Amino acid sequence: MSTSSPTTTPDLGTELTLRGIVLGILITLVFTAANVYFGLKAGLTFATSIPAAVISMALLRRAAGNSIGETNIVQTIASSAGTLSSIIFVLPGLVMIGWWTGFPYWMSTTLCALGGVLGVMYSIPLRRALVTNSPLPYPEGVACAEVLKVGHASDGGESSRQGLTAIVTGAVVSAAFSVVVATQVFAGNLAQYFRLPGGEKNGATGYDLNFSFALLAVGHLVGLWVGIAILVGACIAWLGGVPYLTQGVDGAAEAVALFAWSKKVRFIGAGCIAVAAIWTLIKLARPVVAGLHSAAMSARVRKAGKADTLPRNERDIPIGTVGLITLACMLPIGFMLSSFATSAGLGDQLGLLVVGGVVYVVLMSFFVAAVCGYMAGLIGSSNSPLSGVGILVVIGVSLLLALVVKPMLPPSTGQALVAFALFVTAVVFAVATISNDNLQDLKTGQLVDATPWRQQVALIIGVVAGAVVIPPVLDLLNQAYGFAGAPGADPKKALAAPQAALISALAKGVIQGDLNWNLIGIGTLIGAACIVVDEVLKRSTNGRAHLAPLAVGLGIYLPLNSTLTIVVGAVAGWLFERAAARRRDPEATKQLGVLMASGLIVGESLLGVILAAVVVFSGNGAPLALVGDSFATAGQVLGFLAFAGIGFGLYRWLLSKQA
Repeated sequence: MSTSSPTTTPDLGTELTLRGIVLGILITLVFTAANVYFGLKAGLTFATSIPAAVISMALLRRAAGNSIGETNIVQTIASSAGTLSSIIFVLPGLVMIGWWTGFPYWMSTTLCALGGVLGVMYSIPLRRALVTNSPLPYPEGVACAEVLKVGHASDGGESSRQGLTAIVTGAVVSAAFSVVVATQVFAGNLAQYFRLPGGEKNGATGYDLNFSFALLAVGHLVGLWVGIAILVGACIAWLGGVPYLTQGVDGAAEAVALFAWSKKVRFIGAGCIAVAAIWTLIKLARPVVAGLHSAAMSARVRKAGKADTLPRNERDIPIGTVGLITLACMLPIGFMLSSFATSAGLGDQLGLLVVGGVVYVVLMSFFVAAVCGYMAGLIGSSNSPLSGVGILVVIGVSLLLALVVKPMLPPSTGQALVAFALFVTAVVFAVATISNDNLQDLKTGQLVDATPWRQQVALIIGVVAGAVVIPPVLDLLNQAYGFAGAPGADPKKALAAPQAALISALAKGVIQGDLNWNLIGIGTLIGAACIVVDEVLKRSTNGRAHLAPLAVGLGIYLPLNSTLTIVVGAVAGWLFERAAARRRDPEATKQLGVLMASGLIVGESLLGVILAAVVVFSGNGAPLALVGDSFATAGQVLGFLAFAGIGFGLYRWLLSKQA
């Protein structure tokens, strides 16, 4: 890569081109499939802007008229793959509770598309507050802008080739490792559950290290302090909550430990995440109001016939058009709510459900758009509180249904109300996912002097492309693996879908009246304590150290086989960046690390989708297996040695490029 970040931005050039739109759509389709699989497996999705930017620069660098503006549009379209796919944190819940057996294509696609378009609309008045007039760092947006500037600088050809090499190498390595794991020659994880010393009645705990290069890469991307916060959450869960709740409980250590975590401890994490999201909203109040005022003033300028006096890089989709599109989205959303409620046997209160549902979507959507946009700017799209706001949204709608609607319906409609709550939550969640990323894209656009309204149009295109592919991929994975806790799913191979499981459990607990609010209360206290510690750390270290309350909550309720590997990746990434700081071009070396990490995630995720297809069409749960259970111990040793050795080798290889 170049020796330093460029100080000037290359000429913007033509932004919206047919080839750029087509390339962006193709990348979106591929990365969306990968993200759906990875999100269901690990409870996390990855940002796709940077790899999309590198791929588009490599493919278009010799094309006539290629410009930084065109490449920026490609990454903007493709970024929807890293965000809209987060709908899988809610939608599989309808299968988990047994309401759906699959994903109705048109209803699922329309839900994703409408929610995504609303997310774009809601983020427009937030742009001035959270991007233009904000000190938020937007780590991924800034990184993507630097990649675009370097790639389109005078030596950008070599820069984009090195970046593409890093992505491809990471993808090939992680995919190949996943293939060997599928043969069972390498074990997929190293796990052990046990009773604490002192007797068979003592509390149980354990560890589970997943040999996943994708999770290792997630840790690299989120950074050391987020990794530490996740580790703190995991320790609270597995060294505190699980051992305490399993004292005196009979049964195998693994069974009782996993039961205590999934049925009780995760609700503590839910409370922690909820507090973090509310705290974010409180901090957002003033900038959000200022942003709305700025958007209104811009609209007055347009009405006065002075639109051409606005700087090009400050021209959004007009606020009046935003209002009309928002209203146009609400009409089909109301129709979908009506159709869902009628088919669920809730027709006696149809008017109340539809009107109340639409009002809830309007108000709660703006809330989650603001919270997610702020958190994306603070710690990056990959770490923003999608799960946390999902928890708040589902608890809110479930409480309203339980208090207002349930008393007017027969007891037999309880499950239907749970399904309706999940459906409304899914709509709001689709809004949250897009706003989560759109502001990151607009920050990139600001830094490369792009036109906001063109980026907003591009993201709408990406939303529609992603919405088209999500339902069939979900169906494929449901048939191949199933979702943990769903009727008929094999727990040994089912995808964890941790957020969907938690959100479904919350909806059922609130509506059926058996939710343990004490556990959520404990979580809120932990979250409040984390907020205090976080603020003290930031002030005492000038922002160098922090303890993100959201990440602590994630560490409590994400599966242990996700959190431990992420923590290892965070430490590995920190050590790599310390070594990179001693190279001749530290920033370029660090950026290669980011690109390789993106490739690791893409490779393993895409291979997972391919293997799912093989499982479905072969009818064999382990179609590539070469050895049986008797090889399990040897497989763990081989898997661990290979995972550690390959990871170390990849980092050494990157450092050698900038020796």
